[in-house]
Amino acid sequence: MIPTPALALFDLDNTLLGGDSDYLWGQFLVEQGIVDPAAYEAANRRFYADYRQGRLDIAAFLEFSLKPLSEHPVEFLLALRQRFVETKIAPLILPAGRALVEYHQNRGDLVAIVTATNAFVTEPIAKLLGVPHLLATRPEFRHGRYTGRFVGIPCFQHGKVLHLKEWLRDKALEPERAVFYSDSHNDLPLLEQVPHPVAVDPDPVLEEVARQRGWTVLSLRQALEPVLLSGPPWPPR
Repeated sequence: MIPTPALALFDLDNTLLGGDSDYLWGQFLVEQGIVDPAAYEAANRRFYADYRQGRLDIAAFLEFSLKPLSEHPVEFLLALRQRFVETKIAPLILPAGRALVEYHQNRGDLVAIVTATNAFVTEPIAKLLGVPHLLATRPEFRHGRYTGRFVGIPCFQHGKVLHLKEWLRDKALEPERAVFYSDSHNDLPLLEQVPHPVAVDPDPVLEEVARQRGWTVLSLRQALEPVLLSGPPWPPR
């Protein structure tokens, strides 16, 4: 039997959520009239397509996606974000994803979300899911306002590995008994670093890699509890 992991790591978008919060935030800004509708929506769609194809220029995307934060007072942004989470995100939380998070929490695992989506968008989502630890791309905040820039390395692709290593070092933890759940081939750098990689409703590229390497493949979209699709049984009973 696979040993019980002490550390349970979750991607967020299209893993615990039945959608992509980064993309949906951009669409929400369009709907609310916060940004130029035609130009912003076209760029948002283009960046999302690049992400799905594994060719996203993360610096260019962050320049695009963080710019609206720099154009409004924090109080306005927080109220906007609350409406976004309540109307767009809460309905997308997958019951089976919430059940899997609770499974790990109930057996005493340390649970964290590791996401490329910036922390302004994802902090309230992590709280909604009851996950206390969030590793995410950090927007720069100075003198009471967001600047439109990001701090440090984006938590994307290999950047997720670097964020995790720094976080583990700060907490004096070791990753020997870690599991990472993700839907995306963009997360292969971190999936390859953990002892127990799990593909969740994977995209075609990740699905093929998981099949070739014998990784566990789960679905969180087919039922109220995780459904094993292939590979070794998970979680252990």
